[in-house]
Amino acid sequence: AADDPAIWVDPANPNRALIIATDKKAGVHLYDLTGKDIAFVKSGLVNNVDVAGDIIVASDRNDGVNAHLAVFRLNADKPAIVPLGRAAAGTGEAYGLCLKRTAPGEPVTAALIIKDGTVRVGTVGVADGAEPTFTTQWEYKIPTQSEGCVFDGDTLYVGEEDAGIWQLTPNGTTATARLVAPVDNQRLVADVEGLATIDHKGRRYLLASSQGDNAYAVFMLPSMDYVGRFAVAAGAFGATSETDGIEAVAGHFGSDYPDGIFLAQDGDNAPRAQNFKLVRWDRIAAALGL
Repeated sequence: AADDPAIWVDPANPNRALIIATDKKAGVHLYDLTGKDIAFVKSGLVNNVDVAGDIIVASDRNDGVNAHLAVFRLNADKPAIVPLGRAAAGTGEAYGLCLKRTAPGEPVTAALIIKDGTVRVGTVGVADGAEPTFTTQWEYKIPTQSEGCVFDGDTLYVGEEDAGIWQLTPNGTTATARLVAPVDNQRLVADVEGLATIDHKGRRYLLASSQGDNAYAVFMLPSMDYVGRFAVAAGAFGATSETDGIEAVAGHFGSDYPDGIFLAQDGDNAPRAQNFKLVRWDRIAAALGL
């Protein structure tokens, strides 16, 4: 049951990347860019996943009453995913999750989305020999079920599945919220699922999974001006449809991905199991005229 991916880029070799992705019925996988499954850690019901530095965090749904974060360390040399423990994160069923990109040595900031739409943003504490911790900094309630999220600096974008994309700006212990891209059955068709950002030619873009019509909508940041839409058609490994999580990263990752990677969960990969599909970002950018 493939669900959500993240991409780790080697700080010592920016041309090297690994994919971290959840099987939401079993645990967390580590793949190389050829799709080879190179490591796995059994962790039960984990939903969304992200990585900051060598710290991997996943939303842990093993307790449907009390939310937790499953925390791991990436050993990219071995390679391996090393469990560090579970951090309690308040009441409710843990569902969506994303991490803020921070400088090395800075605390890891996570946004955890409870299935009812409650968004908790806080700091993940990781100390040798101790269970990880999660300390909430601010909280905001989206009206209904939400899952996908992505940070752009301090600003958080959240996908409310039936309604659209919210922009949350921290304001003390809560946030100032705006619905910046509503479900309109043209640009976004419910459910709104995974969100990702990517830099391209000096501009920054927000990508969103428009699950209802098997497409992806693109907006410019921070204005949220609409750019266009694309779908992933059948290639050597098939198309994508019913996509949950997505990820994107700019950079040169060899001849297969010379200008970045777009990564999408494929929710209907019959007769095989769900999986993740990789696409050259330069082809998407060219199709959109970026």
